[in-house]
Amino acid sequence: MSLLAITFPDVDSIAIQIGPVAIRWYGLAYVAGFILGWCLAKRLVGTARLWPRGTVPFDPRLLDNAIIWVVVAGILGGRLGFILAYNLGHYLANPVDIFATWKGGMSFHGGILGLVIGLWLFARKHRVSFLVMIDLAAVVAPIGIFFGRIANFVNGELWGRVTDVPWGVVFPDAGPEPRHPSQLYQAGLEGLLLFVVLFAIARAGGLRYPGFMAGCFGVGYGVARSIGELFRQPDSQLGFLFGGLTMGQLLSIPAVAAGLWLILRARRLTNF
Repeated sequence: MSLLAITFPDVDSIAIQIGPVAIRWYGLAYVAGFILGWCLAKRLVGTARLWPRGTVPFDPRLLDNAIIWVVVAGILGGRLGFILAYNLGHYLANPVDIFATWKGGMSFHGGILGLVIGLWLFARKHRVSFLVMIDLAAVVAPIGIFFGRIANFVNGELWGRVTDVPWGVVFPDAGPEPRHPSQLYQAGLEGLLLFVVLFAIARAGGLRYPGFMAGCFGVGYGVARSIGELFRQPDSQLGFLFGGLTMGQLLSIPAVAAGLWLILRARRLTNF
């Protein structure tokens, strides 16, 4: 073990214990992300100057209903995405584990896809613009990603590759070697940095072009995730895939492609 390695902090994954009911930091991270994102989205919708013709796209109170759709669709998509992309064989052999969400197992790509489907259904039901809905989600989604990655670190999961950097961390279940705290790298890249960039673009007028912010998110998240994967240990059941890429990098390719298509579409339709 490197003398410069940092011992993983002894943080209990359970934040609150009331009798048999345990509330984990992972769950609280999702709740915090959804609530903060919902509050910011309402503020953005209510700021008329950010939208085409200086008119708000709909009553911000409509988002009070949308949050339920987002939570349910995001969690279902995240769970289903993990099952299909990361560990299908295990769940086919042990179908009961599909419902064992307390053991972990969420895919951010799947969660994003689930969120998009949920917002499409919500937009149809309430007769509002689907592109407006996903543009809003794009601006606030990095908040949830940030908290999710911090929770990954607290749980001591999804650790990085072996390293000799002085800030390498020895994780409890990852052997004696110090590893990159890749969860924190990803929290900074996919969460904090991406949020700052997208929020700045939105404030500068990005929301005036339907689909543009969603496109920026697709490109930004795909690039940030691919960089973070360079330091993250691939999932043990998958390892490295085609060309030495990880599953996270492969799934980021369609995210970037879809993002570029949305950006070009917004430019073509609005002539900016």
